[in-house]
Order: sequence, then structure tokens, then C-alpha cells
Amino acid sequence: MPEPDRPDMNEIVGRDDLLLITLDTLRYDVAAELAAAGRLPNLVRHLPGGRWEKRHAPGSFTYASHHAIFAGFLPTPATPGPHPRLFAARFDGSETTASRTFVYDSPDLVTGLAERGYRTVCIGGVGFFDKRGPMGSVLPGLFQDSHWEPEFSVTAPASFEAQIDRAEQVVAETPSEQRLLLFVNVSALHQPNWFHLPGATRESGDTRETHAAALEYIDRHIGRLFAAASSRRRCFAIVCSDHGTAYGDDGFTGHRLGHESVWTVPYAQFFLEASR
Repeated sequence: MPEPDRPDMNEIVGRDDLLLITLDTLRYDVAAELAAAGRLPNLVRHLPGGRWEKRHAPGSFTYASHHAIFAGFLPTPATPGPHPRLFAARFDGSETTASRTFVYDSPDLVTGLAERGYRTVCIGGVGFFDKRGPMGSVLPGLFQDSHWEPEFSVTAPASFEAQIDRAEQVVAETPSEQRLLLFVNVSALHQPNWFHLPGATRESGDTRETHAAALEYIDRHIGRLFAAASSRRRCFAIVCSDHGTAYGDDGFTGHRLGHESVWTVPYAQFFLEASR
């Protein structure tokens, strides 16, 4: 299977730290428009070619999509495949496992990386990571350490800043010789997001414009997260959406439904060179 311009994850795993960021609910069209308009300077600085890659989500809502992502099924390129994957569990007959794929023998990627000596840490955002009930404990339960506070949630206007504060603490307390998988589920884009757009009100509600304003809020602060993740050694970063969401598109609102605005997501992977 040809693998042009793909990183060899067998070389990266064990050598570099890993950062996985899911920008929960981010639509591809909004992400692409803001990048092209120069409204995401901190993200665009790292995006290959200055652009998001268009991909298809592995699920239509957070719980399903993250189960797939943690099993190695990242969003799929929106072009005919097959497309070799970065990570895959070992199983016979896989058409997307190739020579540069990191193959693990555990049931999920997080455990597979822990078995390779990584400290695995989850900083949750939306309710499926809040650990306040059995369902909200499933996804963070895959990690050795997991963090969630009300300040990280969808209703907190400064949620991303609070998540970065915790990420900086996690990085600082991790032994320098130990590799780190840091996962951050960013909640700021998820409804409600009206408070990110000046002049919007609870009564006016969430719109495509408030969704865009939330992404600009994330961009203003994401440099701190990138700096923390690369403060110890080079870091391989994946930044993507788990699914999109509809704002009245063809009459649809929300997600967990089969609409283009939900299934089409932005994706990027890149190296963050060590900052020390």
C-alpha cells in the first residue's frame, strides 16, 4: 500500500510526546473559512500548507466518535481510499494497516501507548468526560489520569483557558524521561456558545456566527497549549473535530444525525518542535 508523505508512527511512538486535541463539534466549513480569512493566525501557523484537511468523522456525536478515535480510527480523508492509518489494533484482514502504522495488541490506542511507557492523561470538556456518572466515566476511564472540572464544561465562558491551566500542570509534573500522551477535549465550540460573540445573548441563541467566534476564542489561547506540549521534547500533534453540528442547515439543528455539516470535519497533524 503506497504511503506518500506519511510519518512513520513506529519511529514517533517511543521517541516523541503526543498531543491529541478534539475541537468538539467544529464544522469543517467554518474552520476553513476562518483560516482562509486570516482569523486563525495561531492555528494556521501550524496547519500544513496553512489549511485544514477535509475529512469524514468516524461518528456523528462525541461518544461514538471518541470510541472510534481511541481505537485508532481517526477522521478519514474525504477522498477515495483506502487510507493507511496512523494507529491500529492488530487484527487480520485490515486494509488500512500499513508499514508506517503503529500497531498495538491492546483493545484501544490509549492502553497500547501506556504499554509502551507513555503517561496517558485526559483533560475532559463535554459531558461525556465529566465523570459524574457511569457514562461520563467510560472515555476518561481509558486513561491513567483524567481531569474534569465544571470550569472545563460547555457552560463556562473561559473553559479552554482553564483546560490549558490544567495541561500546563500535567506537563510540569510528568517526569522528564517519561513520554506523555496528552488528550484535550475542547468544549468551547459546543452549544451553548453564544457568549463568545460580543452582542449575542442567551435569547438570540447559538448560530454559525457564534460557533465561529468560539473558534477564534480557541485560537487566541491555543499557543499556550502547544508551548506546554512541546516544552519537554518534540511533540507530534493531531488537531481535529470529532463531528460537526447543524445550525438550521436544510432544516437540521444539532448533531447525531446524517448531514454534511455533521459528517465533514477539519483535521491537521504536525510536529511541534521542542521549545526548550
